[in-house]
Amino acid sequence: MTGLRETLKDRTNDLIRRPTKQATLERLCLIILFILLLKNISSYMQAYLMAYAENGVIKDLRNHLYIHLHRLSLSYFHRERTGELISRVSYDVMKINGTISAAFGTLVKEPMLVVVFLAILLILSWQLTLVSLVLLPLSVLVITTVGRRLRRSSTASQEAMADLTSTLQETVAGVRVVKAFNMESFEIGKFKRQTQHYFRTLLRLTHMHNLASPVTEILGGVVGLAILWYGGRQVLEGGLLAPEDFLTFFLALFSMMKPVKELGQVHNRIQEGIAAADRVFSVLDTAPEITDVPGAVPLPDLRREIRLDRVTFRYDTVSDPALEEIDLVVQSGETVALVGPSGGGKSTLVDLVARFYDPTGGRIEIDGQDLRSVTVASLREKMGIVTQDVILFNDTVRNNIAYGVADIPRERIESAAAAANADAFIEQLPNGYETFLGERGVRLSGGQRQRIAIARAILKDPQILIFDEATSSLDTESELLVQEAIDRLMKGRTALVIAHRLSTVQKADRVVVVDSGRIVQTGDHGSLIQEDGLYRKLYNLQFRDQEPVA
Repeated sequence: MTGLRETLKDRTNDLIRRPTKQATLERLCLIILFILLLKNISSYMQAYLMAYAENGVIKDLRNHLYIHLHRLSLSYFHRERTGELISRVSYDVMKINGTISAAFGTLVKEPMLVVVFLAILLILSWQLTLVSLVLLPLSVLVITTVGRRLRRSSTASQEAMADLTSTLQETVAGVRVVKAFNMESFEIGKFKRQTQHYFRTLLRLTHMHNLASPVTEILGGVVGLAILWYGGRQVLEGGLLAPEDFLTFFLALFSMMKPVKELGQVHNRIQEGIAAADRVFSVLDTAPEITDVPGAVPLPDLRREIRLDRVTFRYDTVSDPALEEIDLVVQSGETVALVGPSGGGKSTLVDLVARFYDPTGGRIEIDGQDLRSVTVASLREKMGIVTQDVILFNDTVRNNIAYGVADIPRERIESAAAAANADAFIEQLPNGYETFLGERGVRLSGGQRQRIAIARAILKDPQILIFDEATSSLDTESELLVQEAIDRLMKGRTALVIAHRLSTVQKADRVVVVDSGRIVQTGDHGSLIQEDGLYRKLYNLQFRDQEPVA
């Protein structure tokens, strides 16, 4: 050290005594400026590249998670809460993001420092080093114990956040019901209780997160004091080390505690990240139930029939079958109206035809081909599905009508809207076809939303139509406009309609009555109304106000 100081002193004096003092000073300033710029540019590039890599990984993970969600079957979304899934895609993925940034730099630098300091300790005194190594297993024990508890606390915290997200999503989606039942105070109280629970889980998480560092430092201090006492006695007695070497050993030992503490902290962050990753990968590890089998082929155009052969289906959460031994043939171009009491199996039947589920027994064929032997994409391309609960997106009218159909000329969109009796009210909107409809189409009436959905199906021009008529009451004019649109939609198509309108039942080629998972009657409206069966009872109950019983 003395030699280095003397050398630096001589070099500095040499620079000052040179005849070109001004030039030397300028050169020195430029060197310092260059070093300063190089340091900060390097720091910036390091931070930028680290953020680029980290956020790139998170972007890919989030995209992969979102893509996988779209591949999962309807049954998965019936089991999981929407808010829970939103929390996993957003909050849990961000927790993984923080783990990557915390772990990457620390796991590269700190272990190297521990090795360097440990080498110095061994060189100075292997005997005292062995004594000091008592610190490492104690620190590892503390870190792993705290880490396990931290992981559980982190999981509880993320589940509490998922509960919060679910409550918020459900309340906002159902705000009309909340206000109608004057339940604002109840929902506010429920939300406050959940935020309090989340607050407590965060406190526990913070407690566990900050516990390892002071405990490790106290253990290190105790070991250090023991070495100071033992080593100090040896120095005083002229034993193991010279006084200056013992001081160096002592300083190196306490310097090693900092990277050990940092490793403990990053272990905690990794445990939090693992808890988040467990929740994310529990989604990614869920296998889709509806997939293309090896060798699946595209479905040709429908030419003859859709056949359900002894079809049985049972939901995972229900012991009784939703459908049992269903035999049904729908000819190409035929309109079949499905009627029956609520919960009888009508929706399940059409969901099986669309292959949202696979039958647990029997088979469904189109022109002799089992649906499980054709690609899902080709099957859905042939289908137009209009659900009872009309789903519109927070997008323009044009994009809502053209949903699922790419590169469509304006004229075809407007023609579909006209066929659905929607063009007149669309033109009256503030920006016509470029008007944003709001979430779920809240800026439109019920009848208007139905006509937009019908226009969407008309534009797709499907061979097979699955239509669940809305049960919501409409005024007379809207009812007529919607019915005209439905008639145009079904004309010339193979249609399975869950019917709630008398006119739809009367115009259907065949009526199929479904009750308790079985087909109990089949025929046209005229023949079924003459029979003393379930159809006549449903007719009297459901359609009495539309037409008096003959």
